[in-house]
Amino acid sequence: MSYEKVAQAKDVVIGTKQTVKALKAGQVQEVFVALDADPRITNTIIHAAQEMGTPITNVDSMKNLGKACGIDVGAATVAILN
Repeated sequence: MSYEKVAQAKDVVIGTKQTVKALKAGQVQEVFVALDADPRITNTIIHAAQEMGTPITNVDSMKNLGKACGIDVGAATVAILN
Protein backbone atom coordinates (compact mmCIF):
# COMPACT_ATOMS: atom_id res chain seq x y z
CA MET A 1 0.00 0.00 0.00
CA SER A 2 2.77 2.46 0.89
CA TYR A 3 4.49 2.15 -2.47
CA GLU A 4 1.14 2.63 -4.22
CA LYS A 5 0.51 5.79 -2.21
CA VAL A 6 3.86 7.20 -3.36
CA ALA A 7 3.27 6.15 -6.96
CA GLN A 8 -0.16 7.81 -7.00
CA ALA A 9 0.98 11.05 -5.33
CA LYS A 10 0.93 14.09 -7.57
CA ASP A 11 3.73 16.03 -5.92
CA VAL A 12 6.71 14.39 -4.20
CA VAL A 13 10.26 15.29 -3.30
CA ILE A 14 12.95 12.65 -3.38
CA GLY A 15 16.07 12.56 -1.24
CA THR A 16 17.25 13.81 2.11
CA LYS A 17 18.10 17.43 1.36
CA GLN A 18 14.88 18.15 -0.50
CA THR A 19 12.78 16.38 2.13
CA VAL A 20 14.35 18.34 5.01
CA LYS A 21 13.85 21.59 3.10
CA ALA A 22 10.18 20.79 2.44
CA LEU A 23 9.63 19.72 6.06
CA LYS A 24 11.05 22.98 7.39
CA ALA A 25 8.81 24.89 4.98
CA GLY A 26 5.77 23.01 6.31
CA GLN A 27 4.93 21.57 2.89
CA VAL A 28 5.00 17.84 3.70
CA GLN A 29 1.93 15.68 4.16
CA GLU A 30 3.78 12.40 4.84
CA VAL A 31 7.35 11.09 4.81
CA PHE A 32 8.42 7.64 3.60
CA VAL A 33 11.70 6.19 4.89
CA ALA A 34 13.39 3.06 3.51
CA LEU A 35 14.48 0.71 6.30
CA ASP A 36 17.48 -0.53 4.30
CA ALA A 37 18.91 3.01 3.96
CA ASP A 38 21.85 4.22 6.05
CA PRO A 39 20.51 5.33 9.46
CA ARG A 40 22.93 8.28 9.44
CA ILE A 41 20.94 9.62 6.50
CA THR A 42 17.43 8.70 7.59
CA ASN A 43 17.76 9.81 11.23
CA THR A 44 17.92 13.45 10.11
CA ILE A 45 14.62 13.06 8.26
CA ILE A 46 12.96 11.15 11.08
CA HIS A 47 13.88 13.80 13.67
CA ALA A 48 12.78 16.66 11.40
CA ALA A 49 9.45 14.95 10.67
CA GLN A 50 8.85 14.27 14.37
CA GLU A 51 9.55 17.91 15.22
CA MET A 52 7.00 19.03 12.62
CA GLY A 53 4.44 16.40 13.64
CA THR A 54 4.53 14.87 10.17
CA PRO A 55 3.51 11.19 9.79
CA ILE A 56 6.37 8.81 8.97
CA THR A 57 5.84 5.56 7.07
CA ASN A 58 8.59 2.96 6.93
CA VAL A 59 9.03 0.89 3.78
CA ASP A 60 11.36 -2.05 3.35
CA SER A 61 13.34 -1.17 0.22
CA MET A 62 15.16 1.84 -1.23
CA LYS A 63 14.97 0.19 -4.64
CA ASN A 64 11.18 -0.20 -4.51
CA LEU A 65 10.72 3.31 -3.11
CA GLY A 66 12.73 4.76 -5.99
CA LYS A 67 10.76 2.64 -8.44
CA ALA A 68 7.47 3.95 -6.98
CA CYS A 69 8.75 7.48 -7.68
CA GLY A 70 9.58 6.60 -11.27
CA ILE A 71 13.36 6.75 -10.91
CA ASP A 72 15.91 4.06 -11.75
CA VAL A 73 17.88 4.36 -8.51
CA GLY A 74 17.00 3.74 -4.89
CA ALA A 75 15.55 6.45 -2.68
CA ALA A 76 16.26 6.60 1.06
CA THR A 77 13.46 9.09 1.70
CA VAL A 78 10.47 10.49 -0.16
CA ALA A 79 8.01 13.13 0.96
CA ILE A 80 4.49 13.64 -0.33
CA LEU A 81 3.77 17.36 -0.47
CA ASN A 82 0.54 19.07 0.58
